[in-house]
Amino acid sequence: MAEHPAVEPRPDRPSLIVDDVHVQYVTYGGRRPSGTSWTSRLRRHVGAVDVVQAVRGVTFVAHHGESIGIIGHNGSGKSTLLRAIAGALPTAQGAIWAEGRAALLGVNAALMRDLSGHRNILLGGLALGLTPDQVAERYDEVVEFAGIGDFLHLPMRAYSSGMSARLRFAISSAARPDILMIDEALATGDAEFRQRSKARVEEIVETSGTVLLVSHSMSTVRSMCDRVLWLDHGQLVADGPTADVLEEYSERTGLPTARPRPRVVS
Repeated sequence: MAEHPAVEPRPDRPSLIVDDVHVQYVTYGGRRPSGTSWTSRLRRHVGAVDVVQAVRGVTFVAHHGESIGIIGHNGSGKSTLLRAIAGALPTAQGAIWAEGRAALLGVNAALMRDLSGHRNILLGGLALGLTPDQVAERYDEVVEFAGIGDFLHLPMRAYSSGMSARLRFAISSAARPDILMIDEALATGDAEFRQRSKARVEEIVETSGTVLLVSHSMSTVRSMCDRVLWLDHGQLVADGPTADVLEEYSERTGLPTARPRPRVVS
């Protein structure tokens, strides 16, 4: 497999351009007839085809060295947008341009439940574009970061959801992608793992990488992101500095996102 050419780190040059992107889902409904006879109950009529506009006209530009949070309620299109950027979903309209290698946590590193953690590290690294020598070089780092202990040689179906999430994050971030997209993975795990994950994200950003983080945890977004995109019903509502967007989000949704104020003891 040919290696990706090295991307020159230039903070003034875009690493990702999302231009008027639309993503649609097509669903096929069905309905039962209103008759009560046994022949009526055996018949099925195909309902109308529904087109769900999951992402509607989203446009933004990301630069090298940015860490961008993506927030919004469930069903707002956050995960769909990441999958489209990763190339896992087709766009109905618009264009996406990315410089360098992009990795979506849990998609590019498509782990297999029937294989051991050991085998998944090897295959996941290759799937992310690493050479066999690079996989071998970073193997111990992935194992240590994931912290799965004796489960390393057991099938992944024996893993808890937290262990699986840690292994996916360890593999994806070890590949040092130019654009790392994380979908709620940091919400899983103990405080120590979240701190190590934060440090790894900061390391990627410092080397002029770009991080896109989807999360419902406003504290995580506040601590890890310098910019926030707010999606609502597939549309981009706000794009700006983290503190400004979170404050607006809190005011319009009533959800607490602001940094708690210290109590004053008189």
